[in-house]
Amino acid sequence: MTRRKKLLSVDLFCGAGGFSEGFRQAGVHTVAANDIDAWAGATYANNHPDTAFVLGDITDPEVKKKLLAIIDGRQIDIVAGGPPCQAFSQVRNHDRVTDDPRNALYQHFLSMVSTIVPKAFVMENVVGMRNLEGGKVGEQILKDLSLGGAYRVRWSVLDTADFGVPQTRRRVVAIGIRRDFEMDPPVLRSPLADERMELVRMMEGREGSVRYELPSEQTSLLSPTRSIVEHLLDRESLNYVSVEQAIGDLVGLEPCSTIVRKPSDDAEAYPSAPTSAYQRLMRAGSSAVFNLDVPSIREDTVKRLAAIPQGGNYRDIPEKLQARYLNGKRWGPDVGRAKLSRKHYYAYRKLHPDFFSWTLNTKTDCVYHYEDLRALSVREFARLHSFPDAYAFLNGDRHSRYAQIGNAVPPLLAKALAEHLVPLLQPADTSPPRKRASQRESVQLS
Repeated sequence: MTRRKKLLSVDLFCGAGGFSEGFRQAGVHTVAANDIDAWAGATYANNHPDTAFVLGDITDPEVKKKLLAIIDGRQIDIVAGGPPCQAFSQVRNHDRVTDDPRNALYQHFLSMVSTIVPKAFVMENVVGMRNLEGGKVGEQILKDLSLGGAYRVRWSVLDTADFGVPQTRRRVVAIGIRRDFEMDPPVLRSPLADERMELVRMMEGREGSVRYELPSEQTSLLSPTRSIVEHLLDRESLNYVSVEQAIGDLVGLEPCSTIVRKPSDDAEAYPSAPTSAYQRLMRAGSSAVFNLDVPSIREDTVKRLAAIPQGGNYRDIPEKLQARYLNGKRWGPDVGRAKLSRKHYYAYRKLHPDFFSWTLNTKTDCVYHYEDLRALSVREFARLHSFPDAYAFLNGDRHSRYAQIGNAVPPLLAKALAEHLVPLLQPADTSPPRKRASQRESVQLS
């Protein structure tokens, strides 16, 4: 048998390393990586010691020069990256503008692609990237992604839950393959991205009597005879994974007693044995576990969480618990309101054990435990994002660690993308075509 050469990649806007981790699991080696966040970079370097990490702003020519020096003439198979998405995000509709400088960072991603000339590239971003200004910006981005016709490009809206991640998270993924390979990018199907699957809220006519149920049926593309719910409730299935299957073995965790306590960097023994295929997958290669400490929680929040059913949110808080201060203890800025004002869609969201997690953002309190009256530990956050337990977040303050995870590409999604590309790229000729002047100038930096 002929042993195939391992594919090489470069990870731009790498953050804590979700793309690189998923690629590593698929057998792709990341040669070089870059990010501007020092704490995320420290986490990256700790977990990817065989990758050269360059800290700095990708818009700085010196940073690009360092990355290219590391590559040093090697044929790079894949360039991957997720340019910061804040200005494209649906959550920020009120202040999203076309000329936001963060919206131009994808051009610097493409500038590196144009210079490196990989066989393929993968770019991940929020769905809002396609929808800005009624889709006009999305059309321009798709045109830019072709680099003057040098790449065949296809983009899809995917939900990470369709790739074994216990979290519903819709993202745009663009894949480009160099045109001289004469093949189209792979088609990735995602049923949840086309038809949103949500918990059903049931009202029973009296205050506090609200329950949430799973949707009854939705056909899975994995098996026409088996619904997604059936996959979701199967503890041995890795196709769709529930919250409880993801973190149910991390029992007995208690909030720390003070807000100012620093997060722990100590490894601890697992508190119980694994009870699902996903838990065993996450534990592979780990004899102990990091990041189990839980942030503190206010008395007011505990009372409200106790009144919210599994899968519920702020809408389920009884009237008597909607006062801003329940115990006379003041917290946060005084905005002059007698009642709670955080009635955003993410406020007081209690997870449902038999369903996916909501999309995780960068906040410690974006979701709460389905059973215990507390926020999640960093490790539980990481589990819901599909980072394995061997992947330790030991750098930065507590907020930074949650932000590193919330900003990352879920590794299982990255692994699936790599597994679609590897069989297409391995048999191909490794010598890149001579770069044309038009190719080098296809992206104008702003």
